[in-house]
Amino acid sequence: MTTRLRRAVQDREFLITAEITPPKGGNASHMLEMALWLKNRVHAANITDGSRAVVRMSSLAASAILYQHDIEPICQMACRDRNVIGLQADLMGAHALGLRNILALTGDPVKAGDHPQARAVFDLESVRLLKLIDKLNKGFDFNDKSLPDGPLELFAGAAVDVQSKSKSGLQRRFERKIEAGAQFFQSQLVTDFECLDKFMQQVASLADKPILAGIFLLKSAKNAVFLNKNVPGVQIPDHIIQRLADAAHPLEEGIKIAAEQIKLAQQLCQGVHIMAIKREDLVPKILDVAGIPPVHN
Repeated sequence: MTTRLRRAVQDREFLITAEITPPKGGNASHMLEMALWLKNRVHAANITDGSRAVVRMSSLAASAILYQHDIEPICQMACRDRNVIGLQADLMGAHALGLRNILALTGDPVKAGDHPQARAVFDLESVRLLKLIDKLNKGFDFNDKSLPDGPLELFAGAAVDVQSKSKSGLQRRFERKIEAGAQFFQSQLVTDFECLDKFMQQVASLADKPILAGIFLLKSAKNAVFLNKNVPGVQIPDHIIQRLADAAHPLEEGIKIAAEQIKLAQQLCQGVHIMAIKREDLVPKILDVAGIPPVHN
């Protein structure tokens, strides 16, 4: 089964994905309401899996709900909470439910979240998870035993931090993920587009795989300061914080900033991943301001 995302990658379209956070409880109605705003505006909705180690509905279940409503999901799969048996079970279950797009992640540390006393698993990390997905796609399990009920057909992606201070480490890990089978890459939040340009020219150019620049909707100067202080790797520059602080309507200014960043990304890479936490309904407006038309089925 060829997904909309896979077709868009093959056709070299400018890719649009947006993040959706699963509910913290059993009622998925608000998540679905937010996700419906993304219909025909993104190639896929990316469903987080215990982001920042905060407990929420499983990415697998949330992805299945969106799929039932004709919203193509990317199901994040983190190694933190599952051993190698659980990872394989969930990947097989995802395939059986019709889910094909998987973002392979190591997972945020447990101590960063709301259950710091929980035990982390980390049987695998993202590179080995990509290798496992490749094995399952070829009809073999982790132990190289054949799958009697057929292979999987998953389209695996990975994360990349294009603003990493360790350039040699960034290149080594990117190359390892390519070798392990990553078909697309979603970047962490990008604010330094010169850094993204260097990454595209010096690292990504070695592999013909799409890079989606992470674009965050900043809602206020306070929001930007919070991100700098509490989210590892985030480096929102002072001039953007000041711009938000000076704005009469900070949220509207945040929409303009996100749209400007999308336009910059269009000149450098093959897509964007929009993070509009709790305001997914504003993603269409951001795309309109950026001049991005609806996506084709």
